[in-house]
Amino acid sequence: MAAAAHSTNRLGVRHDLVDHLHAVADRAEAFAHAFGAGDLARAAGRYHDLGKFHPDFQDYLDWCDKNPQRPGEPRPRGPRVDHKGAGVQYSAELSGALQLAIVAHHGGLRSPGELKTWLADDRVQSRIDEALRRATEELPELAQPAIPIVAPAFAEDNAIAGEFFVRMLFSCLVDADFLDTEAHFDVEKSLVRAGAFDPAVLAAKLAEHRAGLASDGNEALTALRERVATACEDAGDRDPGIYRMTVPTGGGKTLAGMAFALRHAAAHGKRRVIVAIPYTSITDQTAKIYRDIFGTDGVVLEHSSAALAEDHDHDAPATSEHNWQRLSAENWDAPIVVTTTVQLFQSLLGKRTSGARKLHNLADSVIILDEVQMLPVHHLDPLLDVLQRLADDYGATVLLSTATQPAFMHARFQGLPEIAPDPPALFRELQRVGYSFPTEPWSWDDAASALRAEPQAMMILNTKKDALAVLAALDDPDALHLSTLLCGAHRRVVLDEVKARLKTRRPCRLVTTQVVEAGVDIDFPMVFRAMGPLDRILQAAGRCNREGKLDHLGRVVVFRPADGGLPPGTYAIATRHTATVLAADGWNERIHDPDEIGPWFKWLYKTVSTDRDGIQKLRESLDYTAVASKFKMIEDDTEDVVVPYGSTEDRAKVDEALESLRARRGSGRELMRILQPYTVSLRHRDINRAAARGLVDPVIDGVWKSGDGRYDETRGLTLEGADHNFFCV
Repeated sequence: MAAAAHSTNRLGVRHDLVDHLHAVADRAEAFAHAFGAGDLARAAGRYHDLGKFHPDFQDYLDWCDKNPQRPGEPRPRGPRVDHKGAGVQYSAELSGALQLAIVAHHGGLRSPGELKTWLADDRVQSRIDEALRRATEELPELAQPAIPIVAPAFAEDNAIAGEFFVRMLFSCLVDADFLDTEAHFDVEKSLVRAGAFDPAVLAAKLAEHRAGLASDGNEALTALRERVATACEDAGDRDPGIYRMTVPTGGGKTLAGMAFALRHAAAHGKRRVIVAIPYTSITDQTAKIYRDIFGTDGVVLEHSSAALAEDHDHDAPATSEHNWQRLSAENWDAPIVVTTTVQLFQSLLGKRTSGARKLHNLADSVIILDEVQMLPVHHLDPLLDVLQRLADDYGATVLLSTATQPAFMHARFQGLPEIAPDPPALFRELQRVGYSFPTEPWSWDDAASALRAEPQAMMILNTKKDALAVLAALDDPDALHLSTLLCGAHRRVVLDEVKARLKTRRPCRLVTTQVVEAGVDIDFPMVFRAMGPLDRILQAAGRCNREGKLDHLGRVVVFRPADGGLPPGTYAIATRHTATVLAADGWNERIHDPDEIGPWFKWLYKTVSTDRDGIQKLRESLDYTAVASKFKMIEDDTEDVVVPYGSTEDRAKVDEALESLRARRGSGRELMRILQPYTVSLRHRDINRAAARGLVDPVIDGVWKSGDGRYDETRGLTLEGADHNFFCV
């Protein structure tokens, strides 16, 4: 009997191993063709599963067929038979990069040292010779002398170039492997995946949408946005590379960036457009805009945990669009992907197979980094390095989009060409606010009084604790609150209420943290901002008179809280420097000049470490495990607390998911997607303090449930002990 790669599918057919190796080799080669590594990728697919020829693995497949997984139950855990070793050993004479990719295709990337230690294990070696002997019977080519395969020249430039090349090769292999395995077990599922990308067709839809935009009473603003979009669209004919798009808030960056991307993709054969955004709240907003333009038929993929959880209903049949969204999220095989910068960079610098699948689809793509100033300063070196490599070695074009353009110190990012038409002139035309800087510190009562005096105003604080203090001092039952103390579903409801009140000119006083600053589409006539980093202040001003509907300038008041706190590290350093800068004469006018933000960023990047955790040094030594451990776009010292929020039906759905999670029934990933919109993240130390007081109950490791009465319709999660919301910072 011929060796099999996988157990029987629903038709009772086993997956022939030789067929699987051929199919994975074909797919991997096609994926890697975009960056000139087809030969290596074909070899990776051809040899990755040689260990499955071992009789012990074939016996394992027999066990699987006799112990099938039943619907709604966990997969039975049978004998574990590692099958990577034979392919790893055979590929040793072909390429070191090939070895690292093959050993990683189950379990994730390893360093050369970890690989050497693993191969030295007698239990691993005892299987390799027998597996290769059996494999040679069905693949006679294995008996021939191995001929080394040369990697593309750019992969040999330096150690980090080689490190990144392994990641891309690994991506081609694991995605090809997953897709061929999926085709065996579920042919219908594999047919749902995305179709062809035709940027010219999408560009025509975007042009039609732009032509139909109403001025809404502000013809000048509409005309300016169209001028910006047209200039950016025309810039799409330029050569691939890295570009800046510096457009003031309200200038139409969302459509202008896409106009550039589609024109550029059509001109240069790019394969997709990827839009990366700092916050999930903005991915939701941006993806909706694009779906309204391009439709919902397999074009726009929104990839965030909230998006995948939000519309999932276990009791209703999934739509074809929903199925496509879920499948495409696995590898970003979609014409337009709207995701978070966290998803993008954690995949680029992680080690797991699930994150790596999408990497090869970044090659020959257009990548728009929206609100690029939000990239964490302490990781700038590795972040900018991977962007540079995608552009210089893998055919991607990168667009850095923001109203507050950073002045990156890295050589490749200095003097980048600008695609927006005359940014200083745009900022002058779109000046919508005037600033004031009170000289005396404000108490919370002072802040509350100032807010209370305005019928429609927003106050942005630096910490959740400060926001709650102002909310308490305001003592207004109609006031609204936004911070990460609210679960995602609750924040969306509050944002909708804010927009409705502003539109109908009803009283609207919002107390919030920085969650509203980057890209959130709200438009207040008055904004109060606690002293913070200069770029954050400018972003806050972008939520004031955004649409230019006032017959006067909107007002932005930057005040110094007498008792306010600051997030530690870079944020606190940047805030103190900003306070010094703004104390200088003339800043009321200079703050409107986009060129003034550059020197501020330069000072910041010279003052703090842009590779705090030594990621680049670890990458030089190919220590993938250490890189994945130390590189976190968001500090991961948090755990999720599921809160009681939403309708009766929502709460019942959450309770059912929690019970299934406790009992280990069903897919943990699916259950967490259901729960994600109803979770609030807390730091480990604060979870422990809350648990000691009986304020939260454990569900599984890393997931908790808040006790009854611990979620407030305004303040959100309120784990109040003797020290009052001890977890707030």
